[in-house]
Amino acid sequence: MTGWAGFLTITTASLVFLAVLQTATFAVGHRIGRYNVVDVAWGLGFVGVAWIGVLIGGGDPLRNWLLTILVTVWGLRLTWHMYVKSKGRGEDPRYVDLLERSGGNGLGTIARKIFGIQGVSQWFVSLPLQVSAVSESTGLLPILAPGTLLWIVGVSFEAIGDAQLRKFKADPANKGKIMDRGLWAWTRHPNYFGDSSVWWGLWLIAASAWPGVLTILSPVAMTYFLVYATGARLLEKTMSRRPGYPEYQRRTSYFLPRPPRSRRHADT
Repeated sequence: MTGWAGFLTITTASLVFLAVLQTATFAVGHRIGRYNVVDVAWGLGFVGVAWIGVLIGGGDPLRNWLLTILVTVWGLRLTWHMYVKSKGRGEDPRYVDLLERSGGNGLGTIARKIFGIQGVSQWFVSLPLQVSAVSESTGLLPILAPGTLLWIVGVSFEAIGDAQLRKFKADPANKGKIMDRGLWAWTRHPNYFGDSSVWWGLWLIAASAWPGVLTILSPVAMTYFLVYATGARLLEKTMSRRPGYPEYQRRTSYFLPRPPRSRRHADT
């Protein structure tokens, strides 16, 4: 199944899957009294869309299986990480702030502002996967290598950054301190930078066949979400109240990794 008819079938199936996933996640969140479970469903949504594409679509098998494997590895790792991170904890301050700015925590507001927006975002960001699923032969085969390499860089930043932060928090001696070691000395958000890199890598792979290049707004949107909408910006707003974080901000890059400034230069 290729062409516009194939795309219509896959994008419809993806929308239905994401709607069911977000509805089920909303029900779970309502039952346990916290809605940060939506983060657990984030990676799963993309894994589902990737498998819908590879099983229904008639596009180039090499490219589509590569995308499906990469998305599955990334998505399942992220899903498990978010599950462990949120299990037994209270609501994420980002969502508390989001609902306060949206005028309350009624069920309709929660469904629209958290779960509805996330479902639409998953559909839009996953457009490279959907378009690739119905695109035939790969015309720019050399792009597969740099796309895969960028994905590897992104997943490495996410996984290593998460592991470093988890180890830091597990040490009682670090209670109340700011994590500024390892990758966290090069960027204040190695996990968000890694996530962005993953999706630029996936887009490059999808762009190896026409009309995949036209889905460039999908990684742009993902990067916007991570930097400004629901990711780094909201986290910075909360973290900036903690002692030592303003100093950390002055010496460490916000998003793109770079060597950290010395404490002496950061204070001048």
